[in-house]
Amino acid sequence: MLDKTYSPAEIEAKHYDAWERSGAFACVPSSSATPFAIVIPPPNVTGTLHMGHAVNNTLQDILVRYRRKQGRDALWQVGTDHAGIATQMVVERQLRDEGTDRREIGREAFIARIWRWREESGGAITNQLRRLGASLDWSRERFTMDEGLSNAVRRVFVRLHKEGLLYRDKRLVNWDCKFGTAISDLEVEQREVDGFLWYIKYPVKDLDNTYITVATTRPETMLGDTGVAVHPEDPRFRALVGKKAILPLVGRELPIVADPYSDPEKGSGAVKITPAHDFNDFEVGKRHDLPVVNVLKPDGRIIDSEFDDFHFGHRGPDRHGVVHADEDGIAGPPTVESIPERYRGLDRFEARKRIVADLEAEGRLEKIEPHRHVVPYGDRSNTVIEPRLTDQWFVDAATLAKPAIEAVEKGRITFVPGQWAKSYFEWMRNIQPWCVSRQIWWGHQIPAWYGPDGKVFVEETEAEAAAAAAAHYGRKVVLTRDADVLDTWFSSGLWPFSTLGWPDETPELKRYYPTDVLVTGFDIIFFWVARMIMLGLYFMNDVPFRTVYIHALVRDEKGQKMSKSKGNVIDPIELMDKYGADALRFTLAAMAAQGRDIRLSEKRVEGYRNFATKLWNAARFCEMNECLPREGFDPAVSRLTLNRWIVGELAELGGELDRGLEAFRFNDAANAIYRFTWGSFCDWYLELIKPILYGPDGPEKDEVRATAGWALGEIVNLLHPFMPFITEELWARLGPKGAAPLIRAPWPELDGSLRDPQVNEEISWIVQLISEVRTVRAEMNVPAGARIPLKLKGLSERQSAWLASHREAIVALARLESAEADEGPVPKGSVQLALDEASAVLPLSGIVDLAKEQERLAKELDRLDGEIGKLDAKLANAKFIAKAPVHVVEKQRERRAEAAQARTRVKDALARLEL
Repeated sequence: MLDKTYSPAEIEAKHYDAWERSGAFACVPSSSATPFAIVIPPPNVTGTLHMGHAVNNTLQDILVRYRRKQGRDALWQVGTDHAGIATQMVVERQLRDEGTDRREIGREAFIARIWRWREESGGAITNQLRRLGASLDWSRERFTMDEGLSNAVRRVFVRLHKEGLLYRDKRLVNWDCKFGTAISDLEVEQREVDGFLWYIKYPVKDLDNTYITVATTRPETMLGDTGVAVHPEDPRFRALVGKKAILPLVGRELPIVADPYSDPEKGSGAVKITPAHDFNDFEVGKRHDLPVVNVLKPDGRIIDSEFDDFHFGHRGPDRHGVVHADEDGIAGPPTVESIPERYRGLDRFEARKRIVADLEAEGRLEKIEPHRHVVPYGDRSNTVIEPRLTDQWFVDAATLAKPAIEAVEKGRITFVPGQWAKSYFEWMRNIQPWCVSRQIWWGHQIPAWYGPDGKVFVEETEAEAAAAAAAHYGRKVVLTRDADVLDTWFSSGLWPFSTLGWPDETPELKRYYPTDVLVTGFDIIFFWVARMIMLGLYFMNDVPFRTVYIHALVRDEKGQKMSKSKGNVIDPIELMDKYGADALRFTLAAMAAQGRDIRLSEKRVEGYRNFATKLWNAARFCEMNECLPREGFDPAVSRLTLNRWIVGELAELGGELDRGLEAFRFNDAANAIYRFTWGSFCDWYLELIKPILYGPDGPEKDEVRATAGWALGEIVNLLHPFMPFITEELWARLGPKGAAPLIRAPWPELDGSLRDPQVNEEISWIVQLISEVRTVRAEMNVPAGARIPLKLKGLSERQSAWLASHREAIVALARLESAEADEGPVPKGSVQLALDEASAVLPLSGIVDLAKEQERLAKELDRLDGEIGKLDAKLANAKFIAKAPVHVVEKQRERRAEAAQARTRVKDALARLEL
């Protein structure tokens, strides 16, 4: 016998271990079944399960379990990402706590330390995914730094280089001074901050008392100024174009050039040009052949020696094969002497303070204005990002993007919801070269070696590079390997095919590529999705997946993005501890409406825990009344109206679930099975069959038991992808003896012909009658124990038959004294309610004071009218809508909708009293 209460903690680990041990999650490459493949967005090896992971993996698991049940050979590829910067941060913090750092212990020892940490402590998230119930094929688990994937990375790098799509170049990049590495545009957060605009007077050479004033938000970068720009049509500066300005504090001569980049309406109308420290300035500098001078060290301090910036083992040639002798500027090596000594070695923000003070002391600071502007920050370091001119490795993303754009345009890949395709196109059609090198130690070291003259040899192994160098030089030479590692997303971009064994031609690669669907968040469409498409098309000549489903963002119940600083982060592990994994999974599925963020609250999870309890109690009732699934039962043989009704409703439900899951409408599917299980099965079917179950034995009772047991089995089967733990437990306890585990049971195939419209009409009428009576009792405050005779007027012949067939259930469920057809006069003090062409009469005289009820309802109607009026006025106030937080406005709209629903109920109740 099932326990009285459902306890998730007692069953979850038991069933997951059994599934995994039995190989239930494993794909079968030798199978003749149609494959279904999906790859997990590999979580960081440093990570722990957050709500984004929970929704992403819940939806993937629903799809995978559904397809397995349909007979597909399902591969859900699992693995973790080495997470270059994030992992290096973790181990560097450990070293700091020990009083050392990576440079002190050296690269080899540091990498060994990270591998040791990964083996001992990394990958905690994989156990948390198990806790969630994710049925990943753990036998095929991969890691982006494992030997096979590392081999794939080297192969891709070398081939792209040899085919002219990957090159080394000196360009401005986003530089993270905390981590000392370049990062991509996608790893930069643009934050609006309050700052200042400093107006600095630059003397004009050979013109006494003539100045050109520039406005800047970063005075410290003026040390690298190599020009001043004004708009060609700005009359204020026309006479100065072609002359030279003198850089204050430094004395460097700066050409004054005319360029449309300068906006006459902003600042002073003149802008300082610092090509090494501003992306726009770099382009202006190229147009006017201005020198490029880098004044910042990798850690964000002002340079203080000739070779501070020399961070590569050897300077390699750029994409044109030219070897640059300089490191800090195209025009030549860093001229430290041109930077006043008092600024050398200062932190960039300390240098700003000192430069501003010195400008003011020399009378060169015209004014300072408060200025709100956008500043780039590193998404991991939380520090200000500096545009910085360095030598990096780049992928020609624009060339790779062309077929990737076409694949989506022609429908070879479909985005769901469709609007995300627009975002994809906008980014891809304006894509910039992809900087793939990072100045850290943890990651795939770039397979490039430099000869004594800086010539680069890009090969998969050092031996191959040495052979190529010997052939080039005609002798054996010493090579130095590039110290940089690759952007983490470079290896992740190969995930759909590298995890299947590429570059080898494996059976898995042939069978499971391309995959069927990718489930991911919108925030990595450009980080990951676009790069997988580009690289998949280039190396596999096919798209990596057919569909990209973009799931919603999980917010708090007020609609705000979760963040530690706000203190509104909801921990999925804590929710699972409290309510069980099934409740959390079902909550996320039921709220995963396409194009709408999930507003999660603990109450919602609690509500779906109650749903699990409702199912458990229904199963316990079935067990106590011998309503258990029977092997080989055919629902088509049911003859009783109630049984035919529930069979038809289940057939309809099966179709709804198929339609919902095929279209990635997880919320529609989840809500359909919720409504059926709680409403149709538990609240109505089980209640309506009680008179038969409690009656004498016979063919009717036997049919009810068989049908109810079959329906229970179908429910747990249909519900399994959403709530795998409780359904597997109920199947194990109540399913047919000797049956296979539910995870292996085939998906129900319910014929639509099982649905009988006449049967549905009959039971719907019974349900409506009972519901209306219950509503009246609640509205009129009828005591729960009061038994009232129900009189039905104007019944058709069919309705009279329905009443006769279900009288006992109607009386019991509506708490009536009797239910009879009666065409006599309506007793005084009765409430009437419409029931299709018939009407129902409830004599309430002596039980309820109808006059007092009418007065109470009229007052409630007035109150609701007033509340709705106030809410309408507030929502019509443009200032309120513009200034109030989104969640506050949404809350007012919800209150208005609830008040309107309540008003309708009260108005209907008053109308019944007036009949």
